[in-house]
Amino acid sequence: MFMRRSMATCISISISRCYSTAVSATCLSRDRFRNYDDYSSIEGLKLKHSEFLHSHNSFNHKCFRKNASAALSTTPAYEKIKVENPVVEMDGDEMTRVIWHYIKDKLLFPFLDLDLKYFDLGLQNRDATNDLVTVESAEAALKYNVAVKCATITPDEGRVKEFGLKSMWKSPNGTIRNILNGTVFREPVICKNVPRLIPGWKKPICIGRHAFGDQYRATDTVIKGAGKLKMIFVPETGDTPMELDVFDFKDGGGVAMAMFNVDKSIRAFAQSSMAMAYSKKWPLYFSTKNTILKRYDGRFKDIFQEEYEKNWQDKFKEANIWYEHRLIDDMVAYALKSEGGYVWACKNYDGDVQSDFLAQGFGSLGLMTSVLFSSDGKTIEAEAAHGTVTRHFRIHQKGGETSTNSIASIFAWTRGLEHRAKLDCNEKLLDFVHKLEAACVQTVESGKMTKDLALLVHGSSVSRNLYLNTEEFIDAVAECLKSKIPLS
Repeated sequence: MFMRRSMATCISISISRCYSTAVSATCLSRDRFRNYDDYSSIEGLKLKHSEFLHSHNSFNHKCFRKNASAALSTTPAYEKIKVENPVVEMDGDEMTRVIWHYIKDKLLFPFLDLDLKYFDLGLQNRDATNDLVTVESAEAALKYNVAVKCATITPDEGRVKEFGLKSMWKSPNGTIRNILNGTVFREPVICKNVPRLIPGWKKPICIGRHAFGDQYRATDTVIKGAGKLKMIFVPETGDTPMELDVFDFKDGGGVAMAMFNVDKSIRAFAQSSMAMAYSKKWPLYFSTKNTILKRYDGRFKDIFQEEYEKNWQDKFKEANIWYEHRLIDDMVAYALKSEGGYVWACKNYDGDVQSDFLAQGFGSLGLMTSVLFSSDGKTIEAEAAHGTVTRHFRIHQKGGETSTNSIASIFAWTRGLEHRAKLDCNEKLLDFVHKLEAACVQTVESGKMTKDLALLVHGSSVSRNLYLNTEEFIDAVAECLKSKIPLS
């Protein structure tokens, strides 16, 4: 009975390629899927189908896919591009999870022969696996060098109660960044008809955030009462400890914090920033506050300069680009009056703040790409720069219409696949991802867009006929993409 129901499920939702990759401890039990009743009926059906596939042998799986595809083919056939090496897929939560599957079914599977190594990073599966799935997905990313990630929930107290979680699990993004140890680069998708809050920005600005240490790995505390605060370093060599006086609290308490970074990570940050600038043939700016943090930020500045002079100076000159260090306040002022067209490398906190500043300046977080470059020099993880769009998902759960911008999620796939294409020297795949990105931009510039962009273009009183719903927009992108690809 379960087998027949699963077949009907696959046929009814026209899956062109279902989850065929093997998973280890991250595979879910049937009981696990009963917890997804809150998701849309389509999502629940897909999950039941996935369970069915993992319960049967490879032969039946392949025959089922072939027969279902043949029976349901209602669109013109396109010659599928073979993606030679695997891509790690990290599924997510809420509305972005729904969008994620639309993207695969409508924009990827009809055109690509993909081997996806699937990991479910949905909050309930992270809880079921004690967050092991997150670690495994990051390790798989290092193995296969390319990962694409759907937006995920980072639980707070409310989410712990809502989902009945065993623990308030850490941010999966933070876990992945710590394992990959890299730099997060964010860059806007520019559509000519979407107005920018900073109209002088004619070209993109790619901001690189050092995704390790500083405030995000700091130890902080509340000081109660008077007393002396000291900082002590004890060398493993047995040499004399270094003791520094920090502050003498006299009039009541206060707060204190100790933070750190390491030369290896700073150097990897410098290398990835310079590699990004060189690949784009854009100048590179690196900002710190070394006039105040003379040793801390001064160390960042020195390592960047060493790396530039040793490995990049000649390459930059040949490409007619340059590297320059600037104070963070001076750099912010420069960014506001510039026209764009450069890479801006920021320390962890600065990058966290300034990346959202750039996103709004260029129009929307829904038009922002995000790619984590690992310190190994060859691994990336691409994701959308926004959250899981909870408000839209609540409407979707009730059967209501949503108009959720999928562009950042589409670009997560294209940036991941672009890197796969470059690693594999796959010109056909590279051409495809460029056509898909162009289709997204051209669809918006033709006037077909989701509500968030329509509000920017037409104002707060935008009428329903001026925007598309979630699935309609992806369908419009698919039609534009098909016009660029010859039939087989």
